[in-house]
Amino acid sequence: MALIYKITPKSPWASAEAAGVFTGAPVDLADGFIHFSTAAQVQETADKHFAGQTDLLLAAFEADSLGEALRWEPSRGGQLFPHLYAALPTGAAAWVKPIPMGSNGKHDFSELLS
Repeated sequence: MALIYKITPKSPWASAEAAGVFTGAPVDLADGFIHFSTAAQVQETADKHFAGQTDLLLAAFEADSLGEALRWEPSRGGQLFPHLYAALPTGAAAWVKPIPMGSNGKHDFSELLS
């Protein structure tokens, strides 16, 4: 089971859970797909796009469960990133957990991805 991860603020995720579907954050809507990261990419994604933000969640999804709408495309440094070209059913999440901040002021994924 290969998990991929979505970082999102709590409030939009709570709204999405009430609706049963996440249609994307503003960056997702602008780009036309929902951005995900692998476990190896999630720290850099947090550092680049969510630095200093608190009240974030990490939602894990089994990549295979998202079907053909999930595409692996080159992005930062030519790495392949998972992009979902469809609405994301919140019920498909394997789990959703708060992202703690480490003492260094960076998001700490050590307990979430172990």
